[in-house]
Amino acid sequence: MAMRILRGALALTFVAVFGVLTVGSAQAQDRVWVQIEAHQSLAAAEQRVRAYSQLVENVNGFRATTGLYAVALGPYEPDVGQTVLRQLLAQGLIPRDSFLEDGDLYATQFFPVGTNTLQGDTAVSTEAALNEEPAVEEAVEEVAVAEEEPEPVDIPDETPQEARQSEGQLTREQRDELQIALQWFGFYTGGIDGAFGPGTRGSMEAYQIDRGMEPTGILTTRQRAQLLNEYNGELAALGMQNVLDQRAGIQMDLPMAMVAFDSYNFPFAQYEEINDSGVRVMLISQPGDRATLFGLYEIMQTLEIVPLEGERERQGDSFLLTGQSQDLRSHTEARLVGGAVKGFTLIWEPSADDQIARVLPMMQETFQAVDGALDPAAVPEGLDESIDMVSGLTVRSPDLVRTGFFLDAQGTVLTTTEVAGQCQQILIDNAYDASVTFRDDALGIVVLRPTQALAPLGFARMADSPARLRSDIAVAGYPFGGALSAASTTFGRLADLRGVNGEETVQRLEVATADTEAGGPVLDVTGNVIGMVLPGTVEGRTLPDEVTLALRSDQLIALLQEAGVGLTVGQPAGALNRENLSREAADMTVRVSCWN
Repeated sequence: MAMRILRGALALTFVAVFGVLTVGSAQAQDRVWVQIEAHQSLAAAEQRVRAYSQLVENVNGFRATTGLYAVALGPYEPDVGQTVLRQLLAQGLIPRDSFLEDGDLYATQFFPVGTNTLQGDTAVSTEAALNEEPAVEEAVEEVAVAEEEPEPVDIPDETPQEARQSEGQLTREQRDELQIALQWFGFYTGGIDGAFGPGTRGSMEAYQIDRGMEPTGILTTRQRAQLLNEYNGELAALGMQNVLDQRAGIQMDLPMAMVAFDSYNFPFAQYEEINDSGVRVMLISQPGDRATLFGLYEIMQTLEIVPLEGERERQGDSFLLTGQSQDLRSHTEARLVGGAVKGFTLIWEPSADDQIARVLPMMQETFQAVDGALDPAAVPEGLDESIDMVSGLTVRSPDLVRTGFFLDAQGTVLTTTEVAGQCQQILIDNAYDASVTFRDDALGIVVLRPTQALAPLGFARMADSPARLRSDIAVAGYPFGGALSAASTTFGRLADLRGVNGEETVQRLEVATADTEAGGPVLDVTGNVIGMVLPGTVEGRTLPDEVTLALRSDQLIALLQEAGVGLTVGQPAGALNRENLSREAADMTVRVSCWN
């Protein structure tokens, strides 16, 4: 293990934390040690144990039955030892792979000289630990040893035959533990059955190769101990604990060395990061039905904690959302259980990828919905929610919002070229990925196809002849920067069948539109689409408020059909009242957003 420098301030904290925890007397079988280091060389172990002894009382050195030399703190009663381990890990005062050891592997004690804490009762005075004046400067110097350790002493290990014989003495539980540890580190992918077949032997050989050992496929006693020590050390560093959140009605394993409960903010129980882990957990809990579940699915995708790139899967009674970006990862899953929506979100920084690869399966395997659900009134006192916040979480904002409309029953969308060429991702209604399949810069149009088949409530019936001059028209779109959840409709008149420069492909409308309504449909009173709204500038000049330009649908039909869009041509029909016309317009109109 690489040498570490303990700074003076940390050394004093180490003594304080260590001293206030009472070490009581107990029988040998009821005691544990906190193992913090192990070395192949006795000389290296002696150097380290003497350095630690300058910083804190109750440091021991043992020769283990594996042939390694261990540096350990203790002994403690089991509950006290667990508290010591957690607190020192939380403060970063001992290596992250430190773990509890019951002493069965300790054969003899080499430090302190003449002491044997492996037998009999041992008690460490709290007062003595607190009053001990550590020689901080000298201790720091001694811990800051040379970069290179002394050459390790060659300690004989078992031959493969001896290793197989000692392996034969293992219980089923011990064999399972080895498979679990090999699985944890990614060497074993089979079932936990205690049978050392070809799969297990192959994983043992892979472990040996990865650790620089002779690849025999049979772990020696020393290697088995090292594997289990590594596994237990990682578990301790993660602090996996089974947590019952009665108020949320959820029970599951959580990495409590990485997160701590912070607050309830409906529908989340929020566990924030500790120890600079870069990890957060949110338990999801709210009364509701399938509509509640689907609503949450849509809302979660608007939050910054769910990056755009990732899996989106919604089934009848559950959903899965994953997201990854350069700076953030997240995994959300929720399901409908007994009249409530229950689930969790795990959020982490990329630096924690390896740890989360182990944490997430444990969380999924142990997740259990129990009675109870968060009350909608469960919010932090004095919470000041803004329009760009949901339950205290920031809503992700697009770089650009425009309007579009469905051209067919599969969800093909027509919109303005403003959303193309400058977006890493284009979303329809902030939820569905889409790609550009056709583009005409001269006209200023793009055709979008969603990556998944959609079933729109309505789609355009394209008029194949010009509308009547001075007739009433309706424009559907998303004004106010796309802040509204549904399209709105504005009514006006058709002022001219040509553009301001006499263009035959453009018509002029007497109606006011916002920038974000560009790409929206223009309808006549029968509900047929007669055009698409263009951006509000011409040759760099802004149009007057009551003037809007729109492409003519009769000039677009042939072009869109050549692009492979299965259009529906509108037929003569009776006029609709404004309410029905607005409903038809809203059913076909979508918000198109550009994300980077």
